[in-house]
Amino acid sequence: MTFDTRFPDGFLWGAATASFQIEGSTTADGRSPSIWDTFCDVEGNVINKDTGDPACDHYRRMPQDVVLMKELGLDAYRFSIAWPRVIPTGTGEVNPAGIDFYSRLVDDLLENGIRPFVTLYHWDLPQVLDDRGGWLNRDIKDWFAEYTQTVVSHLGDRVTNWTTLNEPWCSSLLSYTLGHHAPGHTDRVEGLVAAHHLMLAHGTAVPVIRENCPGAEVSITLNPTQVYGPDNPTDADLDAVRRADDALNGIFFGPLFHGAYPQSLLENTAAITDHGYIHDGDLEVMSAPLDNLGVNNYFPTRVKATEGAVHPLPGGEGVEETDPHPPLTDMGWEISPQGHHDILMRSAQECGLPIYVTENGSAWPDEVSEDGAVHDPDRTAYLHGHLDAVRQAIDDGADIRGYFAWSLMDNFEWAFGYSKRFGIVHVDYDTQKRTVKDSGHEYARIIAAHHG
Repeated sequence: MTFDTRFPDGFLWGAATASFQIEGSTTADGRSPSIWDTFCDVEGNVINKDTGDPACDHYRRMPQDVVLMKELGLDAYRFSIAWPRVIPTGTGEVNPAGIDFYSRLVDDLLENGIRPFVTLYHWDLPQVLDDRGGWLNRDIKDWFAEYTQTVVSHLGDRVTNWTTLNEPWCSSLLSYTLGHHAPGHTDRVEGLVAAHHLMLAHGTAVPVIRENCPGAEVSITLNPTQVYGPDNPTDADLDAVRRADDALNGIFFGPLFHGAYPQSLLENTAAITDHGYIHDGDLEVMSAPLDNLGVNNYFPTRVKATEGAVHPLPGGEGVEETDPHPPLTDMGWEISPQGHHDILMRSAQECGLPIYVTENGSAWPDEVSEDGAVHDPDRTAYLHGHLDAVRQAIDDGADIRGYFAWSLMDNFEWAFGYSKRFGIVHVDYDTQKRTVKDSGHEYARIIAAHHG
């Protein structure tokens, strides 16, 4: 299987992870519980009762993992900071051991010629802050600003790429309305409130980063999804697409890049809330200018209109989600390079900024073969198809500056525990042995060809 697509000079090749998914050591060196530790403790929330410990034991094996990144030829590594490791009480005193871990990680990356892309929040909110309302408490904008100040003041002399939040859709609507992620609430209004406060926290943190790290690039990472209707849509189907798009995409594109929520979203949710959580001046804060946008994308969404249907997302009256088109990954997600291309074009149009594909990848039931290798042709084919889509989007005018494979290695896949493998590196969870998969070797080959 050959891949000869060429990318522009300077295009960054990376891989991504998240703190709770790989670090383990959840009680080591003063780290306090996060909402995900709490969520894992509840029977039925996570497959096989899996938890975030030991994950990939990255907290103790970090130097070896950085060597692995170097061997793959990565230009950049996207990782997240664990808030409960840095400030175990949520606000106030800094934990020296926690911030020192990330300082050593940054140093190791730079010594190996790998550019750190730091995400401040990838879902592991300190439980002590959830006890105070979490993302439903408007004060969290100040808690997050304080946490941002702490991290940036310690790492900003070496880190030049900062991302405030990863996929706020997941930490709001998926977590507070659909209940699939921590803290596991199922309330249609709470998802809207959490989304608003996440955006407010983001906007409050942007100037904190700029003040502490002049010249740095400041970003946010969204997970927009291309929404498709039936092939021959009725007016009702088109309305269903709009409603789904509002709840999946517009709820963040609007405040971040247009200084307003989509009017249709406000109208379609007026029956469940008076939107009193939106205060004067909030949208101005939320639309603080950014330097680039991170886009995580794996699959498109398909909907149709069905009379009497009520999708659980806010404003989802008359919306029915339809089955993905095969072929599907091990997650049951549709494989659609076209959908990837289309949402990259949409994102570029919405933000008017350079874009990084900050996550893209696929899960497959990988095993180490008798020859000691991990043969994953489906992941390699997925990688080729989606890189082709990125290149096509560039040709079509999107300013895309880099691609981060999800994930560097197999890890704790949230509510799916360790049952799904996304890595380009296989992890044996019993021994913690890392084995580069065929897809990882192919990714390394592609990177090397661009550096040749």
